[in-house]
Amino acid sequence: MVKYFVNGDGAALSQSDVFTPLCWVDMVSPTDGEVEKVAAATDIPEDMIKAALDEEEMARTEFDEGCSMFVVDCPVIEESDAGDAYSTLPLAVIYNKNCIMTVCLKGNPVLKDFITGRTKVKCDRPVQFILSFLMGNAKRFLYCLKQIDRRSQRVQAELGSKLKNDDILQLLELENSLVYFSTSLNSNAKVHEKLAKAEAVIKSEDYQDAYDDLVIECNQAIEMCKIYKDTLSVSMDAYGSVISNNANDSMKKLTIITILLAIPTMIAGFWGMNMPVPFQAFNGETSQLWFWVVIAGTLAITAAVAIIMLKTNALSRTAARKTKRQKRNRKKK
Repeated sequence: MVKYFVNGDGAALSQSDVFTPLCWVDMVSPTDGEVEKVAAATDIPEDMIKAALDEEEMARTEFDEGCSMFVVDCPVIEESDAGDAYSTLPLAVIYNKNCIMTVCLKGNPVLKDFITGRTKVKCDRPVQFILSFLMGNAKRFLYCLKQIDRRSQRVQAELGSKLKNDDILQLLELENSLVYFSTSLNSNAKVHEKLAKAEAVIKSEDYQDAYDDLVIECNQAIEMCKIYKDTLSVSMDAYGSVISNNANDSMKKLTIITILLAIPTMIAGFWGMNMPVPFQAFNGETSQLWFWVVIAGTLAITAAVAIIMLKTNALSRTAARKTKRQKRNRKKK
């Protein structure tokens, strides 16, 4: 889809049906035919236009044949059954003496603000257009980071009462999103450095002030992303330790039950062999008395072993608690 916008009365943007000089060309997932048509009208190489149509394209800059291209990563929120999913998508801002162009696979909220007039831009001032877009993109990153933090806190609150696999997977997904955001923000910062060397930014104080504000917003987003990522990583490690401790407790209980069941099983195996066994006969006649004697002895031995194991477990816990208290007292001193 291709749309053309020009500055009308009061510098507001108005949509045009055809290409006009010094306009803004907004391309969202264009077809090959649309790319060829726009490239012929704008004198912008097709390779530049198609650069942002690759989802794996890294943030970078390119200057060729009088055209300047800035590719940056933009945050994307996708709805799913498990909740909002956060990722990044490349967007290219290209300009030359004829026009300014934006290319992306999906619609961008910052560009929508340009179209609706929430953010004032001028199509004949490409550097101001780029600075405004980069500032809006940095603020969009901050918004998404706050949403990720709030969702993380909600999931952790639910995990505080009961550990669920779905909640753990949600935290893992959020952690992956923060990794993508961190990589994208650092890549965008390098693009910002290239923009600072532009002649229009160096000569204009207004552009320099806008660039300084952009750097502040970008650094804030990078720092917030790092903090949220470290916090979530620590939480994931803590939940992993909790799960491991629960598994160890379950295995310990199962081991005790297995040992206790092994005692009567072993005794029953001895007396179930097809050969003469002790107490098989009483005064030359079989008797059921010894059956109950063996059962009672088996239960007694099993109970004794159970008591010993429980006392040993309790003593080990008490010793562990004393060790922790001693360490705390040493730290306080």
